[in-house]
Amino acid sequence: MKVALFEQASSYAPYGGLIQIQSNALRAIERINKDVYDELVAAGTVTADRVSGLKIGYKRGNKLAGLYDKGDWLVRFDTLGPALEAGLPATVVVDRPVIQQIFVKHGFPEETVRIASRVVDYGDEGGCVKAVLEDGTVAYGDVLVGADGVWSSTVRVADQAQRRFSGFTCYAALADIRASNIEEVSYQILLGDKKYFVSTDGGGERQQWFALIREPPGGVDPEPTAENPTPKLDRLRREFADGNVYAADADGKVWDGFALELVEATPECDIKRRDLYDGAPLLDNLDLKRWWSPWADGRVAICGDAAHPMMPNLGQGGCQSTEDGYRLAEELATVTHTKDTSAALGSYSRKRVVRTSIVQGFAQLGSDLLVDFDLMMTIPLVGPFFLKATQLSMPWILRFLYTPEF
Repeated sequence: MKVALFEQASSYAPYGGLIQIQSNALRAIERINKDVYDELVAAGTVTADRVSGLKIGYKRGNKLAGLYDKGDWLVRFDTLGPALEAGLPATVVVDRPVIQQIFVKHGFPEETVRIASRVVDYGDEGGCVKAVLEDGTVAYGDVLVGADGVWSSTVRVADQAQRRFSGFTCYAALADIRASNIEEVSYQILLGDKKYFVSTDGGGERQQWFALIREPPGGVDPEPTAENPTPKLDRLRREFADGNVYAADADGKVWDGFALELVEATPECDIKRRDLYDGAPLLDNLDLKRWWSPWADGRVAICGDAAHPMMPNLGQGGCQSTEDGYRLAEELATVTHTKDTSAALGSYSRKRVVRTSIVQGFAQLGSDLLVDFDLMMTIPLVGPFFLKATQLSMPWILRFLYTPEF
């Protein structure tokens, strides 16, 4: 199978922070290329060997619903057990540049990747698919797969998919710090009203963190000035105030100091901000044609965030994309004549869409519920019930995610 990969980046250079490769994605990679799998596992940091879970960000609750001090555990879950039950490897985190290097070393024949090549249009022509690049170059092939993200150029294949603003803006960075809880905790979320703070072990005495704040889209931070050289840091100090620089946040809450432990270890220039968008599952419509082949239209298909953008709190966006790649390769491998490519893409689409729609739903629901924990902690019976239900449901959710078949 001859492949051309059109990369819109103008140069090949290391880019981005960490990627969490969970157990299900590692199994897909192992099946695609064992050498790639071996090198990724060797290069990664295992995060499934310590506790993960949810903590309350500040003192909350009452005598009837339960009293919780800032930083208290609400829910803990084990990600290693469900993986081992399914015969899967443990989750690892790996730097994106390292992943790029490993893929280039093992996964791409020479001259496969063509940089500065953004597809802007496509269509059928003469029994094949024609792709038009931004510079006017035209390429022809038997199949076109759009794996170009939430605002995909090929997303009209899925014209029923509605891109949804999640309600959150996200600040994110990779901090060079040995976290104070590194020996016991690999992943935690500090919960609060209309915001929460996520952190995970990044390996090499680093922590990757995300601060998600509920607010309308389009917000922009002020540019640094002599009077305020760190506007992003200053906002985060206010949002997650721990009683040091600021006495409390805007609602009078004093946060557990772990959030600012990581924020203060991060230079202003390393903090990135973006509004988060996801999408309705592609089965969320009454068009029977869409149900029959929701991610494919003739010789054109989509995968990854182009097909199923999701909130980051499950860490499954890239993992589901990896599963897509495995299933796509398996279905195309059955093609013996180019006339069969459309059927193979339709089969790939049908086999993947139900699973990814469920994961999408889990991620959307989870993100929305995380910011409601604050209220639930004050309601008698409801708070304890919700915590117990979350604790009991997590192993089942993880068993669904960590399946060896996809």
